[in-house]
Amino acid sequence: MTPRFDAIGLAVADMAASLAFYRILGLDIPAEADTQPHAEAALPGGLRLMWDAAETPPAGEPGRLVPAFLCDNPAEVDALYEKLTEAGVRGFKEPWDAFWGQRYATVLDPDGNNVGLFAPLTG
Repeated sequence: MTPRFDAIGLAVADMAASLAFYRILGLDIPAEADTQPHAEAALPGGLRLMWDAAETPPAGEPGRLVPAFLCDNPAEVDALYEKLTEAGVRGFKEPWDAFWGQRYATVLDPDGNNVGLFAPLTG
């Protein structure tokens, strides 16, 4: 069980505006993503940038940027979430099956920043 840093998530108040901005910077994001609550783009080197429509905290507050760690399978997401919370890490959202096809959970780092844990629901 070795989670791998895989993605950076952004909580955004206006999905279409955010995606338009990143398209200008050269990211390939399909137009239909503008109306979805979740979008992703592959980055050079294998990382991904993800957007989630959410009520965002003010600039400078924790929670706007979410590093995400890929687990081997959905059971590992559950086990890692449990291991972290048992070690005193604050859980933010318990593991759940996301509509975009991932088992997902969120914990808070010591500064209150969201950290995502995820795995594909199917192999």
